[in-house]
Amino acid sequence: MARQSISLTEPNDQWLKFQVDSKEYSSKSELVNDLIRQARNQQIEIDWIRAKLKKAEESGFTTDSKQDILAQSKSSFNG
Repeated sequence: MARQSISLTEPNDQWLKFQVDSKEYSSKSELVNDLIRQARNQQIEIDWIRAKLKKAEESGFTTDSKQDILAQSKSSFNG
């Protein structure tokens, strides 16, 4: 595993210490790795949403009813 040295502000360092002291994580490294994983997953979700928005913007207007749009949306999530 790669080792890194980072500098933290005092409030961030205290927050990390509190998380470890409260037994949420066994070490600051474990917590930092978990935070990075969460950020990466959030970025994947953001990229997915952006792609969907771009596709929607490029598709133009529709004459479908609200019910039709909702049904199409539900079917895309279910299958």
